[in-house]
Amino acid sequence: MVHICDLRFFLYAVDMALYQKIHCPECGNTDIMKAGFTAERKQRYRCRFTECDKSHFLLDYSYRAYLPGVKKQAVDMAINGSGIRDTARVLNISRTTILSALKKRKKSRSG
Repeated sequence: MVHICDLRFFLYAVDMALYQKIHCPECGNTDIMKAGFTAERKQRYRCRFTECDKSHFLLDYSYRAYLPGVKKQAVDMAINGSGIRDTARVLNISRTTILSALKKRKKSRSG
């Protein structure tokens, strides 16, 4: 037997929405706004902090190299003696992406 109060609680529980607090991957700010969709129909976000370098970002990237920290991990692996192919296999990203990340790292350190 279903009581009226149980039914009322069930209807209230169904109407509740779940919200996720989104942080900017660059500055950590929580003042984020939606900024359309990508070609793959993924939600794009934008940080409202004016001095933030990251203009748009996604929560779920299709390609692993776009995830925050992956390129830094590739550089760290290279510094510790891992080869390009080994790093590409472990991180599941392209060898050319690793090479470009290492070249950018070298340019930023020399300048």
